[in-house]
Amino acid sequence: MLSNTCKYAIRSVIYLSLNGTEGKKIGIKKISEDLEIPTPFLGKILQSLAKQKLLTSTKGPHGGFGMGKKPSEITLMNIVEIVDGLDMFENCLIGMRPCKTPTNNQSPCPVHNQFGSIRKTIYELFNGKTIGQLIDEMGTAEEFISL
Repeated sequence: MLSNTCKYAIRSVIYLSLNGTEGKKIGIKKISEDLEIPTPFLGKILQSLAKQKLLTSTKGPHGGFGMGKKPSEITLMNIVEIVDGLDMFENCLIGMRPCKTPTNNQSPCPVHNQFGSIRKTIYELFNGKTIGQLIDEMGTAEEFISL
């Protein structure tokens, strides 16, 4: 359901929440190595999160990325919206127009009604689950890196 880019973004925010305490900045190469995500790709992801103020970014030899907000203030939906957008919550699962703009003559797609309840459940999960809660539910930082 989520793009790999979005999954990487969520993992990166969790990583920075666990390791970037008290204004500490972590370099892109370190994050990239620990999470096994290609550096150029990760850089683009982290910059988009920094642009939206979820992360902070500092350039230079002692620069890197840190948290822009507390983990308890960042929901999964915040990250999903920045990276993937809200398309999966607003558009037809299989791309049919009548689901988005119903008319008198056209029925919604065959999975519209079934997916509607699933979509609502996923939306509520992403909107209600914070990075802080995920961290509380996880084990140690070492366990996270090995995921």
